[in-house]
Formats: sequence, structure tokens, C-alpha cells
Amino acid sequence: MLTPRNHPLKFLLYFEWILLTIALIAELSIGGGRWVPREPFLNMLCIAIVGILGLRIPTQQLGAKISYTLLNAGLIILSSLLSGLQFFPLLFVIFVIRCCLIFESKYHLIIVGTTFFTAFSIQIYRLLIFLPFRHTNFSIVARPRPLAARIPEFAISRLWLISMSGIVLLGLALVFLSPMISAVLAERKSREELAIAHEQLRKYTLKIEDIATLQERNRIAREIHDSLGHTLTAFNLHLEAALRLLDSDPQEAKDLLLEAKQLSAKTLQDVRSSVSTLRSDPLKNQSLETLLQELIQGFQRSTQIQPDMQITLGTDLPYPLKTATYRIIQEALTNIQKYASATNVKIEVALHKLLIVKIQDNGKGFVRSQTTSGFGLKGMEERVSALGGTLDIQTAPGDGCSITATLPLPLT
Repeated sequence: MLTPRNHPLKFLLYFEWILLTIALIAELSIGGGRWVPREPFLNMLCIAIVGILGLRIPTQQLGAKISYTLLNAGLIILSSLLSGLQFFPLLFVIFVIRCCLIFESKYHLIIVGTTFFTAFSIQIYRLLIFLPFRHTNFSIVARPRPLAARIPEFAISRLWLISMSGIVLLGLALVFLSPMISAVLAERKSREELAIAHEQLRKYTLKIEDIATLQERNRIAREIHDSLGHTLTAFNLHLEAALRLLDSDPQEAKDLLLEAKQLSAKTLQDVRSSVSTLRSDPLKNQSLETLLQELIQGFQRSTQIQPDMQITLGTDLPYPLKTATYRIIQEALTNIQKYASATNVKIEVALHKLLIVKIQDNGKGFVRSQTTSGFGLKGMEERVSALGGTLDIQTAPGDGCSITATLPLPLT
């Protein structure tokens, strides 16, 4: 429902009021237009009703729009034919403006054509009925009207010319007005759609920022867990081993304590790196083979288990794959140290069309469906998923555990 408050084109609303005012003033005038019998009071009432109808314009229900259109058209036609409304073309201009606001642009040409034909027919009817030519060959009535008998023939011809010129001007105005309204409405609709798109884009931007923040938090959590978790686990195992060997092998216990001290220093360094959002390269620009060798040596020192490692790469891995491979193996070894009670560990890293990272142990295993908390396995899944890969975990109580990460190579 369109009202003066939410009217889409305010200048058209003001234009309607100007046309209504002109038509109303014409009905109040005493001179001019006396060749057509008039009922000024009825005409002014019709103009007032047309103006009131402009305060509420339906735009939703088809039945309401059709009823509204017929009511406007009926008022204008009846007042033009029965009570001699003088400036009825102005009301037809208002009628076309409102129809263009109500109906879609594909109907505007039909509305303009029908309105012009109606206005033309009304004007012809009024001229032929109230102002026929005196000459028999032009008159369609048997006897001239008394008014026509008192008007000179040249004046009658001029009234015909002026009246028909007004209808032609009406047609030109309607032909210009309809596309102008369509263009303005289309431009306004485009602005509204653009504003909606901007609002949606702003909301999507906020969502992306929230997602990016969450992803960064998860990344930091994974890095803290993978680096500090592994170091602290090794630190704890070194202390346990030192306590066990304190009486039987003091020298070995001392060596383990010295290594524990080194691990504590490394842990402190990792904490400082984490506080600075872990932006430094965790792999220290070393090769993956070198890093994995250091990782396995620490694992062997803590558990007395010598992993069987096979690395088949043939080329340097991109940094994201290198980091993911290191962190997956590191987390798997940390879990083996903590929970597996394994005696045999096998690590395979192979690069073919895909990068395959596999860690197997013969430990006590676990129930996969019951392991849903913690950052360890979840961190592995997130790392692999972020690179478009898959993570497969095969385990059962008493059957050890096998973790296989399959990672695609980036397109070059």
C-alpha cells in the first residue's frame, strides 16, 4: 500500500496535487468552457474523490489493484460525460501515473493506449453532441443545437481544433510519462537491490571475520597442543625415567635430567612463540627429514622404542604440506607415548600423485567412537581437512592403531 509517506517518487505525488489543483480551479471559474453543460459541484466532488484515492494506492493484491483502477477510471469517465468536467485530460494523466505505479512495466503500453483511446472518444463524443458543425455534410444530428446556432462557424472550427489539440498533447504527454516513470522505478529498484546486496555483503563480511577469527584460534590451539603437548609429554617421561634409574644407574638418570632441562627450555621458547600468535616458522627452515629424525630421536630416548621410518619424497614439500606432515607425526608419537604402551612403531611418508603419511603401532588401541574430546585427533582432522585431504584411523582395543593421512598436492 502506497501512501504519501512511503511514496516511491515524491515529485510525481506533488505533480498529481498540482494537476488536481488546476482542475479544481477550472471548475470554480465562471467564464470559459460554457459550450458543454456542466455541474461544477459534482465535478469538484469527483476531483476531491480522485485526490483522496491517491492517499492509499494498493500494490499487492491483484483484485484490489484492478478495483482501484476501475474506480478511478469510472469517476473520470462519468464526470467527463455526464457533468461536463472541463480539464478531464489532467485526471487521465493522474490515472496513468497511478497505474504505472501499480502495475508492472510490461502493462504500461496497454494502459497508455487504452487511456488515450478513452480520452479521445470522450472528446469526440462531447464535440459531436454539444458542438456540431452547422453544415449538413458535417453534422451527424438532424438539427443543430441552440448553442451552436449562436456561435460563429469559424469559432466552432477553432473549438474543434483546440479540443483535438489538447487530446494530441495528452497522448504525447502519456507517451513521454510512461517510459519516464518506468525508468525511474527501475533505477529506484536497482538502488534498493544494491542497498540490499551491500547489507548482505556487510553481514557476510562479519561472518567471514568471525570464521577467520575462529579458524585462527583453532590454529593457535593446534599449534600449542602439538608443540607444547609433545614437549611436555617428553619432559614428563624423562623425569619418570630418571626417577626409575636414580638408584640403579645414576649417570643415566643424570643424563635424562639434563635432557629434561633442555626440554623445559624448549617449552619456554614454545610458550613465547605461542604468545606472539605463533607467526614464526615452527619448522625453522629445516628439511622434513632432519626434523623427523630429531623427533624420532627424542621419542626413542623417552620410550626406548626405535621407530621404523621410511621417507620417499624425491622433492621438497610445499610449506603447508611440510607443516601438516610434521605435526601429524608429532601428535601420533605423543599419543603413543601417553596411551599406547606400544613396542613397535612404523612411520611411512611417501609422495606419488598424493602425499601419504602413515603411522602404525602395536599398542593397546582404543574405541574410535568413544574418543571425541581433546585437540589431538581433532587437530589432525582439521589440518588434513584444511588442505583438502582425508584422515583414516583404524584401531580397536588390543589391535594397535593405524593413522593414514592422504593429502593432495597443490596445483602449480
